[in-house]
This record gives sequence, structure tokens and C-alpha cells, in this order.
Amino acid sequence: MVSTTASVPDRDKVAYWNEAVNKALVPMEVVPRSDGPFDGRIATGHLAYLRVSTVEADAGRVSRTPALIARSSRALVAVGVQTSGTATFVQDGQRTEVGEGDLVVYDATRPDSFDYPQRFAAHVFQFPRHALSASDGVLRRTAGDAVGTEDGFGAVLLPFLTDMASSHAGGYPPAVADRLAGMAVDLFDALIAEQARRGGQDADAPGDPVQRVRDHIDRNLGDPDLSPERVALAHGMSVRYLHRLFEGEGGTVSQLIRRRRLEECGRELARRGRTAPTVSAAAQRWGFVSPAHFSRAFRAAHGVSPSEWRNLRTARDTAGSSAAAWAHGWSGPPTASAGSPSCCCCPVSGGPSATRRAATWWRP
Repeated sequence: MVSTTASVPDRDKVAYWNEAVNKALVPMEVVPRSDGPFDGRIATGHLAYLRVSTVEADAGRVSRTPALIARSSRALVAVGVQTSGTATFVQDGQRTEVGEGDLVVYDATRPDSFDYPQRFAAHVFQFPRHALSASDGVLRRTAGDAVGTEDGFGAVLLPFLTDMASSHAGGYPPAVADRLAGMAVDLFDALIAEQARRGGQDADAPGDPVQRVRDHIDRNLGDPDLSPERVALAHGMSVRYLHRLFEGEGGTVSQLIRRRRLEECGRELARRGRTAPTVSAAAQRWGFVSPAHFSRAFRAAHGVSPSEWRNLRTARDTAGSSAAAWAHGWSGPPTASAGSPSCCCCPVSGGPSATRRAATWWRP
């Protein structure tokens, strides 16, 4: 699909362009730098669940605000390849200068902005968040890093992405498209892991207690006894102070643990092939000890049972580029409501001993 402002009346070009990029990518706002006629072109195709777009446009600012994010049900990650021009990218307060030839990974579920000072061109690769094995903590730390392509892993990745974008992501049999998409996402996973390893020293440095708590939670999601009390003890702080740290984070620590567990379970259940886990195995791996509670929590978060979720996700990925395939994107579970079923990350009747007794339900 190709959209261009070439034949659009000058007075309608900006509105047309905003609508075109919103349909092709994600909801966003484009504000041109110039008052003159705006020129832009975007070509989009699919390789199974991987969406590939090539954008050429005049200078401007592209913003994705919380209100715009709320309009999209798709939880996506994107990788941009700056083929010409430069950009300033901002996400989570981190400012990155992106030069010609650079790669940049960003999380489309969080606010961001790109400022292009002159005409530019870029390839954009979008895929479901659940396709990545990287944790939210790792993705948060590496998103926004500009990766050079003159040497190292970037030099290996750039030709593959350039060829994939140049092919317009079309014309492949479904099995081949699915394999190519999987190869690309595996390479993106490797890129994120490499960036995380390079920044490991900074990630462990003191200075951001909220991030340290998030990372600790991600590392210990499989522990059924993970709780605000355990988290506070591990960081040498009181539970009260821990809750104060998260007052501006959009949810409590218990809700964060619950949400992250459900996200990881959903990600595992979306896997296909012989290595795909059973529902009970995925739940147990991520710290759920009660089958009834896990099923209720999962249905409350996503509106379907774990088994139905797995069937929908595998069917969606198999369908590839069909419109229905993109309509069920994982947007993350809502926060727990008062009186909802509890697990070890929420108030549990019976305490740790009840948790350990419940764990005996899970048998290989």
C-alpha cells in the first residue's frame, strides 16, 4: 500500500499525511516545520506479523502522546532505520541523536517524539511486543539507543533490513514470509540483548530506585512468594517507602507484579511450534500457583481464557497481514480492582503457607 501527498491539494496535504501515517503505522501527530506545501510518501507491506514501511517526508515533528496511545489496542515495538537525514528521538526523558544509517529501537506503547530538521527517509519495522523475549526492563533501558551500522552487529543487520524493506515485504508464500519475519525479530532480540550487555554497568548503577525495583521484579517473576514486602527487603527499604516510590508510576507494586506475570504468560502462550508450553506450565513458570486464580486473572485482563488467547494469537500470526490479525494486539492487563482474586503478588488469604500448599497442584 502506497500513500502520497503528490496529488493532494496543498491545503489538505498535512491532514492527508496525518491520516496516512496513522493508518500505516500507529496513531501519531505530524506537525511540519514549514508553512509551505508538505510532501510525503509512505509504502507499507507485511511479512506475516511483521509490518514494514518506508517513509519519505519533509521536515517536521512526529509525536506519540498518551492520548494517541490509548487509541491503539496494539502493543508494538518498532525498529527504525534512518536512511537519509537526521532525527532527534525522545522517549522516557532520554534524548538521542539519530544519524544517517543509524538504527533505533523504540517501544510504541510509551510516549515518544521524532524531530526531523530536514527532509528525511527511513524504514520502519513494527512487530508485536510478545514476539520479543526481552523483558520490559531490558527493553526500557535499550529503547532509544542509536546503533551505528558502520561496524559490529549493526553492520550485519543493516543489509538484511534494507533488502527486506526494498522487497516491499510482498510476494512471498506464507511459510516463507513467516520464517523471514521470525528471522528479523530474532535479530532484533539479539540487537536488544547486545545493547543491554553494553549498558549493563550503567543499568546497575545507583540513581534510579524505581528502575532497580522494576528490574528486580522482572528477574524474580517466577518466585511465587514475590511481594512488595520481599521487594522492599531486597532493596533495604520499608514497604511504605517502596509504595511512595511508585505513587507516580500509574499503579502499585502488587499491580506491577501481577501485570508483568500476565504479560509474560501471554507471551509464552503465543509461541508456536513444539516448544510452545502448556497453559499450566506457563502459569507456573511465572509465579501463579492457583489454576483457578490464573484463569480468572487472565480472562479479566484480556477478555478470553488462556487457551482461547493461545488459539487467537497463533491464528492471528498465521494469518499474517490480514486486517483481523492486527485487531487483537496485546495491550496489557488492567490494574487489579478491589476484591479481585488474589495471588502471591496481591493479598493472599492463608499467607505463604497457603501459597506453598497451592503449588502442589502443579504437577509435570
